[in-house]
Amino acid sequence: MSIQTVGILSPGEMGAAVGGALRDSGLQVVTCLAGRSRATRERSRDAGLTEAPDLSDLTQRCDLILSILVPAHARRLAAEVGAAARVCGAQTILADCNAIAPQTVQAIHADLAGSGVTLVDGGIIGGPPRGGRGPRIYASGPQASALAELDGRGITVVPVGAAIGKASAVKMCYAAMTKGTAALRTALLVAARRMDVYDELIAECEHSQAGPLASAAGSAARLPAVAHRWIGEMEEIAAAFDHVGVTPDFHTGAAWTFRLVDAALGARGADQTLGLDETVQRLAAADAADAADDPAAPRARPSD
Repeated sequence: MSIQTVGILSPGEMGAAVGGALRDSGLQVVTCLAGRSRATRERSRDAGLTEAPDLSDLTQRCDLILSILVPAHARRLAAEVGAAARVCGAQTILADCNAIAPQTVQAIHADLAGSGVTLVDGGIIGGPPRGGRGPRIYASGPQASALAELDGRGITVVPVGAAIGKASAVKMCYAAMTKGTAALRTALLVAARRMDVYDELIAECEHSQAGPLASAAGSAARLPAVAHRWIGEMEEIAAAFDHVGVTPDFHTGAAWTFRLVDAALGARGADQTLGLDETVQRLAAADAADAADDPAAPRARPSD
């Protein structure tokens, strides 16, 4: 099929940037902003996206819809798209590009059966399109070729087969390494501060682990703004690993660490100028109960 109109749900930082790149490449790009914040509306407008009044209208207009949001809301959004398609009789393709476990995307595939919505499994690696560079989106499933039509339009699409869940597995393993490592470095530095050996550890790392120390400093600058999004991602990784008989404990621990960051530093409006030392000092002073895995603990919020 020929993809002419693409839907973006939702136009957060990544979604709006991908949508803007697709629009710049000549495609019609549509989103639905019902109930969304002013910041999201401004981001969508700046990207040049066309607004649909509701999901029914969007599903009828779009050849392909990209779901790009926090993991905790992926299945609910897919169900809403499926319900809208059932009501209006639309036939469309939904590419779930969220950081979710293979078994989660397989559950979404089952949810959409008979809805008129065909699922493509997607996994995004890399930052939003800018400066001539864009993310890679791994794609799998019987209709992965539909997502592959977007290759070269501000993004790179990498097909990885016909199995639903394979693209998500690539994303899970990659994020387990990158974001999981960021959590480990943050946790060990907080432990060093609480054991009063932080300065000694930093001095040793400057001598023998300069690369990892620089990476830890880079992560510290980003964590206050992204930790709330990474909590659910770590939980999905833990579930994916547990499903295949690999310990989930590394990434349940990473989720704990990101909850602590979110609770102590705040995901929205956090001071983005904090350096490594100040970040670790504030986290070390925080109450560990803030990261407890209980119903009152901070959870990932929808991307605005």
